[in-house]
Amino acid sequence: TTKPFNPKSLIHTYSGSTDVLHPEDYGLVGQVSHVDTTLLHTLQEANFIPVIAPIGVDAKWQTHNINADLVAGSVAAAVQAEKLLVLSDVKGIRDANNRHVSTLSRKDMERMVKKQVISAGMLPKVHACLTALQGGVRKAHIIDGRVPHAVLLEIFTDKGIGTEILA
Repeated sequence: TTKPFNPKSLIHTYSGSTDVLHPEDYGLVGQVSHVDTTLLHTLQEANFIPVIAPIGVDAKWQTHNINADLVAGSVAAAVQAEKLLVLSDVKGIRDANNRHVSTLSRKDMERMVKKQVISAGMLPKVHACLTALQGGVRKAHIIDGRVPHAVLLEIFTDKGIGTEILA
């Protein structure tokens, strides 16, 4: 017999693995090397939406903090999500003239990173989008989460409010 599933008591301690980033420079910070999708698919089949803490473990089961944006991009690719939505405190990506860009291709975004048009705090969000798109996700969006109804406005209107990145 099996025990009934109790979502309130679900704690999954292993969902992926990490590679350690120079511990002498960063401490217990890692980067995603693998996402175990078993539990994610089980939760999806049971109509649950998982909330994922950006924590990974290394080969010695030492926990490491991972940038949440990078985890989101890796998880989106691993589960073959249709879209990745990244909420931020800015409207989206800006071009070299500091104008908001509503739609970009993955290649355009890669060029903007290479030319350092996209930099600083936006880089982890952009790298998350690139990881997702390279992993098979068709679209990624970077939107201002402070805007009321931001997700609905981005997804269900023609113009959107953030930046849409296409594979």
